Amino acid sequence: VTIRTSFLGAHALPPEAKGDKDAFIDLVAKEILPSVAAEGLADAVDGFCEGIAFSPEQISRVFDAAKPLNLPVKLHADQLSNLHGAELAARYGALSADHLEYTDEAGAAAMARAGTVATILPGAYYFIRETKKPPIGLFRQHGVKMAVATDCNPGTSPLTSLLLTMNMAATLFGLTVDECLAGVTREAARALG
Repeated sequence: VTIRTSFLGAHALPPEAKGDKDAFIDLVAKEILPSVAAEGLADAVDGFCEGIAFSPEQISRVFDAAKPLNLPVKLHADQLSNLHGAELAARYGALSADHLEYTDEAGAAAMARAGTVATILPGAYYFIRETKKPPIGLFRQHGVKMAVATDCNPGTSPLTSLLLTMNMAATLFGLTVDECLAGVTREAARALG
């Protein structure tokens, strides 16, 4: 079994950062990320681009630092609002962009051009009681590949069952059986690189 790891240093601002997001991003991009790469601890770099997390400009600084380290990028994007995270992910040739509830047509088209996989996370959608669904129709229309995952974490998706996740992707978002099966196999592998 091959295990792929992602460094998600730019996900949330820790208390010791004392509210200074820019200083924390500098720490992640200039100190932590190079150490992670030197130790071979990650196969990709991830970030969370959202109003409650980090801005597109801040995530860009992390992704710019990942490039010379030959680490591909991934992005948690457009979960709670449209900060054009899908377009940001596409601009950096991201392996995948996750959540995507607020992604618009420009974002879907950009992801299709870049070959960025849309990772659909119905557990997070359900657990936080989101009301806006990912634009599955736009992903289909533009030919965006769709992975399906649990997003298992204690804060926003305490879901460990991949079968339940597939069921939720079908019942909540209208994915077909074929899309669900491909989403947890072939497209999930594509999203991991």
